[in-house]
Amino acid sequence: MKSWRKELWFNVPTRRAFINITPQVDAELAESGVREGLCLVNAMHITASVFINDDESGLHHDYEQWLERLAPHEPVRQYRHNVGEDNADAHMKRQIMGREVVVAVTEGRLDLGPWEQVFYGEFDGGRRKRVLVKIIGE
Repeated sequence: MKSWRKELWFNVPTRRAFINITPQVDAELAESGVREGLCLVNAMHITASVFINDDESGLHHDYEQWLERLAPHEPVRQYRHNVGEDNADAHMKRQIMGREVVVAVTEGRLDLGPWEQVFYGEFDGGRRKRVLVKIIGE
């Protein structure tokens, strides 16, 4: 069995963003040489997320609004975690959106549905963060 590991690095200048990382994951899969197996894509920071959904701007806007209603950034004093920090909401947004995805690899391709794409969700930007891509199979 083959095993491939790569870290993708991001430095999002805005506080929040959704970035389609499907092309980067596809490139890692091609480089791995795995034809049949599994691909794990994992946010390595507790204020970021990896998830699968449609790459549609209206949906991204709706996510942004929904997440802000569930875990508003301000007032920052509403959170006990925010002692010297202001990112408690980002931890909660990550919890909602998820830490990782696992995608089947079939015939050397990510086995995604017709509209599915892999996204990096940033909820506390302004510094370097990484995403792990781990691919195993034959």
